[in-house]
Amino acid sequence: MPTQTFDFRKILRVLLAHRVNFVVIGGVAAVLHGAPLNTRDLDIVHARDKENIHRLLAALADLDAVYREHLPRRIRPTVSHLASSGHQLLQTKFGSLDLLGTVSDERDYNELVKHSKLVNFTKRRKFHLLNLDMLIAVKEKAGRPKDKAVLPLLRSTLDENANQ
Repeated sequence: MPTQTFDFRKILRVLLAHRVNFVVIGGVAAVLHGAPLNTRDLDIVHARDKENIHRLLAALADLDAVYREHLPRRIRPTVSHLASSGHQLLQTKFGSLDLLGTVSDERDYNELVKHSKLVNFTKRRKFHLLNLDMLIAVKEKAGRPKDKAVLPLLRSTLDENANQ
């Protein structure tokens, strides 16, 4: 699948049109909090209840989402994939989308939504954005080199936001 320029707004628009329940985490969350960094994928933790999974599957069909590691075979996610606590690394017509059942210490949608704020996307559409302090905690727990590298930037952004 040829990738277009990454456009997380178009991915969000489709997810919201299908009324998918999710929390934006990762690099896009950092950017939306004002961190000066670049990212090439949208990471979300989705609610794993039956109804939400079916809405998510419909959204993924509209996004023409397939697993990145199985290109060019174009394998699509199923209900059982999305119901798991694991990570689904997808390629869509608008760029990379990582669906996470849980993150550090098995924190799922129900836990993370308590540490998020509602953000207006349009007048009628809102989504949950992980709070910056919880994003820092998740990155610290992950402990991967790429997560450790952005921690000073995230902490600085948290300090700047607190002083505004």
